[in-house]
Amino acid sequence: MTRSAFVRARRPEHKQQRREAILAAARELALTSGVRNVSLGAVADAVGLAKSNIVRYFGTREEIYLILAAEEWQQWGEATSARLRGRTGTDEVVLALSETLADRQLFCDLLSNTTTSLEHNVSVEAARTFKRGIHEVLAGVGTQVARATELTEAEGHELVTAATGLAALLYPIAHPSAALAEVYAQDPDLAAACPQFLPTLVRTLRALAAGLPAIRPPQE
Repeated sequence: MTRSAFVRARRPEHKQQRREAILAAARELALTSGVRNVSLGAVADAVGLAKSNIVRYFGTREEIYLILAAEEWQQWGEATSARLRGRTGTDEVVLALSETLADRQLFCDLLSNTTTSLEHNVSVEAARTFKRGIHEVLAGVGTQVARATELTEAEGHELVTAATGLAALLYPIAHPSAALAEVYAQDPDLAAACPQFLPTLVRTLRALAAGLPAIRPPQE
């Protein structure tokens, strides 16, 4: 949509189109450049708007990406729930959690930026909506994990929370800066010591799933 078309947008459906165009541009820029490298100005340029117009729809750059993060959480939850349906056993569960995360580059990038950036400089309402959405996804997937294994509901929730937290930590390690990529190319020993995303996630979650019952509080 051109800048002139945006300027003329007044009806509710046109405003919704503008919101969707802004989100789509922010998504595409993040996939191309990485979440942390996208500025509000870049999003504005991509849709042919001034930054002041972007702010009318989304208070800040961080709120734009918090909305995209909420969408990614929902999509990951749906994909993981579908993968877990009818599956049983810890190995099946760990692979489902790990592989669905590994398949979602943008989600992992958003996860790695959430606590350090995206949850800052946002409104209270935006933060509340985001956290409520995450809570629902974690609860739903955690329940399925418990049903598919011998873990309790609380342990299933803990395993799912750990999976997304580890993904947030491992993603930037698996996608190093240009300088680090050159270091790894020059020094195979350092490259070999750098954790790989999927194998590390699977191994760590297997260990956690095996260990949780061992530290379960005794029943009264």
